[in-house]
Amino acid sequence: MSEELIPETPEQETEENEAAEPIKQRKNGLYPGVSDELAENMKSGWADTELHGLEPIAQAEHTAARRAALSARFPGERLVIPAGNLKTRSNDTEYAFRASTEYAYLTGDQTQDGVLVLEPAGDSGHQATIYLLPRSNRENGEFWLDGQGELWVGRRHSLAEAEQLLGIPAKDVREIAAALTEATGPVRNVRGHDASIEAALTDKVTAERDEELRVYLSEARLVKDAFEIAELQKACDATARGFEDVVRSLDKAEATSERFIEGTFFLRARIEGNDIGYGSICAAGPHATTLHWVRNDGAVRSGDLLLLDAGVETDELYTADVTRTLPINGTFSPLQRKIYDAVYEAQEAGIAAVKPGATFRDFHDASQRVLAEKLVAWGLLGDLSVDKVLELGLQRRWTLHGTGHMLGMDVHDCAVARTEAYVDGILEPGVCLTVEPGLYFQADDLTVPEEYRGIGVRIEDDILVTEDGNRNLSDQLPRRADEVEAWMARLKG
Repeated sequence: MSEELIPETPEQETEENEAAEPIKQRKNGLYPGVSDELAENMKSGWADTELHGLEPIAQAEHTAARRAALSARFPGERLVIPAGNLKTRSNDTEYAFRASTEYAYLTGDQTQDGVLVLEPAGDSGHQATIYLLPRSNRENGEFWLDGQGELWVGRRHSLAEAEQLLGIPAKDVREIAAALTEATGPVRNVRGHDASIEAALTDKVTAERDEELRVYLSEARLVKDAFEIAELQKACDATARGFEDVVRSLDKAEATSERFIEGTFFLRARIEGNDIGYGSICAAGPHATTLHWVRNDGAVRSGDLLLLDAGVETDELYTADVTRTLPINGTFSPLQRKIYDAVYEAQEAGIAAVKPGATFRDFHDASQRVLAEKLVAWGLLGDLSVDKVLELGLQRRWTLHGTGHMLGMDVHDCAVARTEAYVDGILEPGVCLTVEPGLYFQADDLTVPEEYRGIGVRIEDDILVTEDGNRNLSDQLPRRADEVEAWMARLKG
């Protein structure tokens, strides 16, 4: 990784006569400074790369509709939605930037430091402005000397280009703190993403009002529009190909570790999308009983099961969330199949309960009943009835988690929606959720027969509520045990 060239020149004025940020000196840089001759040389001799006649991004029409709905919800109030800033990983390296969900949902933009502001505009609702970093400054050398200059991290769009792409008037984000400091009237801000914005608004906002804005934006994503549904389908399609990649490489994983599985799926995510939507769970053997096993450093052994929970995140930040539990050698043992079939039956019952007019809890209740019936039938709960087991929640020793959650730009989407709108809400067309029952018998659980211990099974699919029922967006991957075995045999050749 190259070392930045850091000058010792003072702050200079931009072409627009606005003060540029001073370029920070790095300790122990190999160059002590920049000569006047080099600084002058670097200012000129560059071609004009401005892009003209750009077409709006694919979701511009949808982001405009989302902003209009937001405007109608909070008339007469200034609304501030930041993208967020880079976060330091170590010393002078940063984590890959991921724009805040609220900002990306309303703009389609994903650049760091961006801020969307909706200014009250009387009877016309609001005037939206997006504040962004303009092209790197060439007069003061920022473009080649600063660590975030364009010669270091790549060209960024000019403000004029951003306006064409996003369909939103754009301004220099370096102006926004001063503008917000002087703002009057009611203001709401999505907190937790940009400390400088929060500092500028410190005496103009309240925690309660800001939380109302965040909750609204969470609930607005409960029902997906056509663009979002297409993105979720794209994510599921790519995820299915990632699972196929893993099956084809299981012999290499056996020779190494779960990390080979993790890396294999990550390659597909980066080829076909932006990233993985969450840390991949590549849990072999007894690790499958740990719900969020993301260390992925364990052995992969023939005869064990692999619980793979992974999802590709598209370039527009919509993620799949799919789990399959696979026999590493391609064939379930009789006990593995018995447990797997119980989870499959529970998932079938859960998926069947997903439909317009049903409550969100219905699919969870349907799946849990099937699992409780199996646990009672296997003699793991004494002589208790299924109804009593469910009343007391005793099945949860082995089922552990809820049977699903909303899905979208976040893997656990709409997480701050009101309870009455989410878990106590009614399903309607456009809702996308996961159905993911599981059974987990811990390696040290003395309440189950020894042969059960260390077996974990989960099956998870991404289900879209439709006008007449539901559609399984991830049905490219087999679920029934015999179909899983046949699919693996075909892929392994």
